[in-house]
Amino acid sequence: MMTDKVRIDHFGANSSGNNEAFLARQAEYESNVRSYPRKLPFAIAKAQGVWITDVENNQYLDCLAGAGTLALGHNHPDMLQSIQNVITSGLPLHTLDLTTPLKDEFSAYLLSLLPGQGKEYCLQFTGPSGADAVEAALKLAKKYTGRSGVISFSGGYHGMTHGALAVTGNLSPKEAVNGMMPEVQFMPYPHLYRCPLGIGGKAGEQALAYYFENLINDVESGVRKPAAVILEAVQGEGGVNPAPVEWLQRIRKVTQEHGILLILDEVQAGFARTGKFFAFEHAGIEPDIIVMSKAVGGGLPLAVLGIKKQFDAWAPGHHTGTFRGNQLAMATGLTTLRILKDNNIADQVAEKGEWLKGQLAELQKRYPVIGHVRGLGLMLGIEIVKPDQPQDHMGCYPADGELSALLQKKCFEAGLILERGGRHGCVLRLLPSLLISKEELGVFLDKFEGALMAAGVKPVSAE
Repeated sequence: MMTDKVRIDHFGANSSGNNEAFLARQAEYESNVRSYPRKLPFAIAKAQGVWITDVENNQYLDCLAGAGTLALGHNHPDMLQSIQNVITSGLPLHTLDLTTPLKDEFSAYLLSLLPGQGKEYCLQFTGPSGADAVEAALKLAKKYTGRSGVISFSGGYHGMTHGALAVTGNLSPKEAVNGMMPEVQFMPYPHLYRCPLGIGGKAGEQALAYYFENLINDVESGVRKPAAVILEAVQGEGGVNPAPVEWLQRIRKVTQEHGILLILDEVQAGFARTGKFFAFEHAGIEPDIIVMSKAVGGGLPLAVLGIKKQFDAWAPGHHTGTFRGNQLAMATGLTTLRILKDNNIADQVAEKGEWLKGQLAELQKRYPVIGHVRGLGLMLGIEIVKPDQPQDHMGCYPADGELSALLQKKCFEAGLILERGGRHGCVLRLLPSLLISKEELGVFLDKFEGALMAAGVKPVSAE
């Protein structure tokens, strides 16, 4: 036992060694399914705030933050203290769906953040991931309505479990997976740069809203009335696409008129990430079911549904999950929610996001490979394009997924961690800690411009 303790202490606190050696062992131990180590080839020794240190003592500015999970960054002291408090309290670490004083406090606080201070909502704790919560939301919508269809949107991402994957837009993980959940109808989602209808601008948004409403109303559409519509108010993995306010309001109006449950997937965009506590708040709507995970657990696994009480059609035990009683996650989640609320972090995120978009717009003038900068708050996307090729009829250049991948690599070599997304992986995505400072965002800008130059991209003024 002492040997095991020494090994744990050593690798947990005093890690050193060689990145390549760790990666080689990981390749030996783990399935081919691993993805991040292929794009970010290092082994992490420690992390603090927005900074990560690898086993070779190299430092990286982390603008991924666990795909948005770490709202307060790495190892926030209040977060660590909340974990210590649970460990020394005598609480069990997992309780299934049995309650505790901690769960009681967390539930009340989370509900208070939902529309109308949560008076019309109840909570359902599901399995520990966002995909688990999506599965529960889809099942509940079908159970309540007695209908089986679901409408989702191109570019949407809802998880990798069977039902969640069925309503996810990306085709790659669906290859050779037969027997997907039936009656999933995909609709085009608005895109600020590449309108799916080829119209663009306000006219494109209005046409997409009309298209959706007509599909629901048309008795010859071929699509049966669905149980639910599921969407993200800001698509994340799909390339950071915010839903236009009027379009989202129209979706809400039509679903209400037809008794279709509207499920808002706030797994990545929720909890101040977009400059509002929830991304759907930008449109002033109230969903029927809100899917929450990532930041809600303060960095630890937790997934929760906010359900309008009138739609809570579950019978006892009809949807379960062993790890839905994760007490540590409720402690870190409660700490996160309080810090975000008490310090008006959403307002600060909105201000920093607008400042950063302005800085990126200036960078775009010098580097035309930056085709489009979009997003809300600190959920931003930079679409990389081929400006030396002809524009389409809407003025858009072809996407450049290869350069985007090279830029991610050059960013990593410069000590900057970014994710990619969107069609052809052409969008570089920013999801940093919500507490990142303007000075640290300045470091990001410097490193990003350095990566552009290292990738052989010349500024316009130098040509």
